[in-house]
Formats: sequence, C-alpha cells, structure tokens
Amino acid sequence: MTPPPVRADRRLTDSLTTSGFKLGSLVAQLTPGPIAQSAATAAGYALAPAMREKRHMIERHLRRVDPSLSGLALRRAVQKAFESYSRYYVESFRLPTLSAETVRRGFNQQGYEEHVAPALAQGNGVIFALPHLGGWEWAGRWMADRGEHLTVVVEPLTNPDLFQWFADLRSKLGMNVIPLGPDAGATVLRALRANQPVCLLCDRDIQGGGIEVEFFGERTTLPAGPATLSLRTGAPILPTAVYFTEAYNGHDAIVRPPVTIERTGKLRADVAALTQAIATELEWLIRQHPEQWHLFQPNWPSDPGYGV
Repeated sequence: MTPPPVRADRRLTDSLTTSGFKLGSLVAQLTPGPIAQSAATAAGYALAPAMREKRHMIERHLRRVDPSLSGLALRRAVQKAFESYSRYYVESFRLPTLSAETVRRGFNQQGYEEHVAPALAQGNGVIFALPHLGGWEWAGRWMADRGEHLTVVVEPLTNPDLFQWFADLRSKLGMNVIPLGPDAGATVLRALRANQPVCLLCDRDIQGGGIEVEFFGERTTLPAGPATLSLRTGAPILPTAVYFTEAYNGHDAIVRPPVTIERTGKLRADVAALTQAIATELEWLIRQHPEQWHLFQPNWPSDPGYGV
C-alpha cells in the first residue's frame, strides 16, 4: 500500500534537513576556525529577523531575566542570543576534528576541581544541572579527554535520522547520549551507580508534569528528574554553565557547589524543595550571560503556545 502523500512529504523534508546538517557540518570542519566562528556570527545576524516567533519569544524570556531591558538594548540582547545559538552549532560540528590540546586551551573552569572530584569521591556519581546556554558540548569534550564517561540526556527530535546523526556526533566526542523518554531514567541510574557524571538540561519541562516552581518571578514547572535521581541515589547536584567568551574558541565554565535542602523524609516534598533550589541556581547562572540563553520555546504558562 502506498503511504499517504503527507507521510512521504515528511520523510522527504526530514531527509533534506538531515542532509543539510551533514553538509553544514562538513563545511564547518573544512573552514578555518576563525572564519567559521565569524560565519556563525553572521548566520545568527541573518536568522534573527527571519525567525519572527522565536525572536519574540526570546524577547519575553530576556525581559524576565532583566525587566529593565527595552529598546535598542533588548534588540541587541536578542541578536546576541541568535549569534550564540549559531556559534553553538558551528562548534558542535567542528569539535570531533579538534585536538585535545586545542580543546584544553579554549577552556577555563571555575569550581570543577573543588566540587566534582569530592562529589565523585562519594561514589554515587554526580549530576550536572545545566540551562540551555552557551557551549556546554565543549565542556563535554574536555571531560571526555580527561577520561570521564559522561552520560547526556537530550531532547528527542521528530526527525529520527537527524537525532541519530546528532547522537553519533556526540558519541564521537566521548559522550553517551540518551534520548529523553521512559527508558532514560534506568540508563541514568546505571551511570550514577557506576559513579559516572550525568548531564541534565533542567530549564525546560519538556515532557510536562514537572514540579511547580518560581522561575524568574513567575510560576512554571521544571522537570522533577534531577531532584528525584539525586534523592534516590545520593548523587550531588552541581549547577553548571559553560559560557562563550569573545576569544577565538574561548569558553568559561562555572561549577557551583552542590545544591542542598533540609530533608523532611517525605519524597514528594523534598523533590519539590530541591527542584525550587535548582531553579534558583539556574537563575543565577543565566543572569551571568542571559544573551547566551538558547531558549526560543514557550516556557511559562503565559507564553503564547505553551503546552501546545
């Protein structure tokens, strides 16, 4: 039986999209680094006017972070967000071809030695709680070069071929990539029980049904997974962000102290309290460089399209 035309059209669109990303990756890898970074900035400059809905959404989010933003300052911050997002993709494409020395030179960190090593010494693994910000994959490659077995839970894509291509790309960087879904929890538990670090992006409740928190002065939900996993395994939660710098290949990483709460012995209440504490830490991390926050989707109930 011939598939419905709409399904054939979708497969064709998915195939063309995947091919486009593969071509973009090849071009990025063959282009000299400084030129590729400049091209990423130019691409972001072109994307902002073309993506009207996403531009308006990031405007909303940036004004939550800094209500004083308006006019030219707001437009510049929005533009920087698109440029940062373009740089993220170009860097991801280039990372598998870079030497360990190049990655090391482009990476400065604060708090890694103070907090990660003691956390792993406890033997329960560690959970890095990150926002969708900056260039976290550079940090993943840096950790892999140090011999760490990093498990990363990422949002699945509607295009399965593109998702698999991205998963393979990250695997080349030394990461174990797990799609967010019903099987992710068991895989993460195994990694933590093997005393391995796990990377969880925590500023969006992608699956729904999360914990209600106050986030930048407005109620919304964030995923319960990080807090639940931490409470069940004893794995410390370390709020973390990796920021782009103006320097070529430049990155500054911050690892914050473990998130702690006063335990009540009631799992539901403790998960809620710990998730709120994570939200507060994410606010601090995002406020350092809000123009690098790649959140172009509705994230609060008052946002147009939320929950759709």
